[in-house]
Amino acid sequence: MRAQSSPRKRVVVGIDGSAASHAALRWAVDYARLVGAHVEAVAAYDVPGAIGWSAPAVDATLDAEQARRTLSSEIGTALGGPQDVAVEEHLVRGNAAQALITASEGAELLVVGNRGRGGFARLLLGSVSQQCALHAECPVVILRAPEGDTEASAA
Repeated sequence: MRAQSSPRKRVVVGIDGSAASHAALRWAVDYARLVGAHVEAVAAYDVPGAIGWSAPAVDATLDAEQARRTLSSEIGTALGGPQDVAVEEHLVRGNAAQALITASEGAELLVVGNRGRGGFARLLLGSVSQQCALHAECPVVILRAPEGDTEASAA
């Protein structure tokens, strides 16, 4: 009888450049190390004016390249160097909550920060993390930014 290979375990984490998302990435890497999984770091971006007519035309390819560079930089900043856990970068054009919910299908876990770069700093739970908690296809961990982090209080 031939043994079937089990699918590779994966932990999905949302990255948006906020202190809370950096904490979520570090937590996801630590968890993945414990369970023998790899990490999929997902960031979403959108092209200004992609919906409606509110902005001038932009070069979508250039925006994607800039977003990809920013994602790589954010991962490097959050982790501080190479890791013993594989971290794959996934850049998705569109809504962040929907990108993470889609990525959660078949995942071991989805990890997000409690508040990203949205405009309502007084909210305890951001709209993306709330949507993920309600609609993800796997368990969700929501992390707060480290205490005293000035970036988190300014978000």
